[in-house]
Amino acid sequence: MSKRTYLITVDIALTGVFCAIFAALNLILGPLSFSLTGLPIIHDVAVFFPLLLIAWVTGRFLTSSLVGIIGSIVAILLGGPPLIICFAPSAVVFDILISANHHKIRIAPYSLIIAAIATLLSAYFAGVLIGVFFSPGQTLLWAVTFWGGWHTVGGVLSLAITLPTILALEKANVRKIKGD
Repeated sequence: MSKRTYLITVDIALTGVFCAIFAALNLILGPLSFSLTGLPIIHDVAVFFPLLLIAWVTGRFLTSSLVGIIGSIVAILLGGPPLIICFAPSAVVFDILISANHHKIRIAPYSLIIAAIATLLSAYFAGVLIGVFFSPGQTLLWAVTFWGGWHTVGGVLSLAITLPTILALEKANVRKIKGD
């Protein structure tokens, strides 16, 4: 097996693992977020923690989209609320935005700024979708201000948790274990 084939195989396996992490975190942290705060802040960590990590570890286009799409479907099939599906298009937006950095999340200012912008805009987008499609009785203005805003706060929390995790993994040379 060539090194390229090996790396692609590893990336596919990692994508599957992160799909499972995405689904599991959504099934655990989503209900916890709403029971503790009534807000989606912690739920966004369940979404963007695995999306940022898969982008960091694989550095490939579509892996974040696949994790968001497959993870959302699995979470719903396992009993999660249907609103989780709004994180699938949000993951696609994240994937497109993170491509400005060639799907490389490194501990460098430009890279971190791109990761932050991608996360915050994607979280906001998910919040607006959820506010529009899954919040009966609420207005569009409520969705684009209040609910989108709270998801953006959740994106900030996601960055505050995930970026130090990536820094620690970088220092531990985890990517060398993969063979990069």
